[in-house]
Amino acid sequence: MTDNTGYPFDIHACPSPAYVVDDALLRRNLECLKAVQERSGAKVLLALKGFAMWDTFPLVSEYLVGTTSSGQDEARLGAETFGGEVHVYSPAFTAPEMDVVLRYADHLSFNSPGQWRRFRETVAAAPRRISCGLRVNPEHSTGEVALYDPCAPGSRLGTRAADLEPGDIDGLEGLHFHTLCEQNSDALEETLDAFEAKFGQYLAGLRWVNFGGGHHITRADYDVDRLVRIIRDFKSRHPHLEVYLEPGEAVALNTGFLVASVLDIVDNDGPIAILDTSATAHMPDVLEMPYRPEIIGAGRPGEKPYTYRLGGTTCLAGDVIGDYSFGKPLEIGDRLVFTDMAHYTMVKTTTFNGIRLPAICRVDETTRAVRTVRTFGYVDYMQRLS
Repeated sequence: MTDNTGYPFDIHACPSPAYVVDDALLRRNLECLKAVQERSGAKVLLALKGFAMWDTFPLVSEYLVGTTSSGQDEARLGAETFGGEVHVYSPAFTAPEMDVVLRYADHLSFNSPGQWRRFRETVAAAPRRISCGLRVNPEHSTGEVALYDPCAPGSRLGTRAADLEPGDIDGLEGLHFHTLCEQNSDALEETLDAFEAKFGQYLAGLRWVNFGGGHHITRADYDVDRLVRIIRDFKSRHPHLEVYLEPGEAVALNTGFLVASVLDIVDNDGPIAILDTSATAHMPDVLEMPYRPEIIGAGRPGEKPYTYRLGGTTCLAGDVIGDYSFGKPLEIGDRLVFTDMAHYTMVKTTTFNGIRLPAICRVDETTRAVRTVRTFGYVDYMQRLS
């Protein structure tokens, strides 16, 4: 059924399944983020938890000032393959992990005063200067999905104002809040108001504030002008403070694809196409958010003449991507192209059931040639176990 008509690259020039990142689309996002930096005066970091395809880092590092990581391995990856500033936050560090983090971190945010007290002397003894901060919880929820709400009741992420004791931030140079998920700048404005109301008394003695991630800056309907105004107004109130943003999704939003193939078609109260990919192993947010990814050329159930349920190759009964309709019947060997598959895909894949990870590819922004960066096989599965 599939040919290259209507596709942004040659979908048969890559293995199947494969993540394919388009350099032209990635640069478009980076230009937008660079403009935010220049207009607002804030610094933008790449959150590796959202996008860590380090083959692209020579391009990304032309635009962003560094990376933010969630522990020792992401910190090392950022330092060794991206460069620039390395920011690190974790809900809790172990002593052995801290020894590694201190080799790479420039900024280090602790989740609690207890963690700061535990590691304060260790940080002070490090051979390089590290600016430390505390993640705080403004207790202002703006998201709709509880799974992704750091301000939900009982959250373990960040310290509430009511739980701060005198002296808890002594020696710290910054505060860090992260409350958003795929949201617009109005949500940031609300959160920033709550943050300043609860923690404004501490800002005079600090050097920086990190506004966290979840800012959907490169989405078509995102209000960039409002974001710039919010940051500039904040900096006018606190001119001594450096402001950081750390988007991951916004860097890679709408820049990547997942190419998959039809392996079989079965019937159970309707046709079911089994693909060589998996929702649970290759695009877990489909089940976790949940959401329905788009497929180039496909429609909603019943919108086009032929509707199929698309399922993966694992044994999980719920490994179902969703129901889609097509203009022609699907055939074994057809390739389907899922859109917006660069962020929170490669970083969250698993080899559950021994299913192989998708290849990783890039599309050259000038020639449009597809280059296979990496393929995965048995050894990648085997070495995760022992």
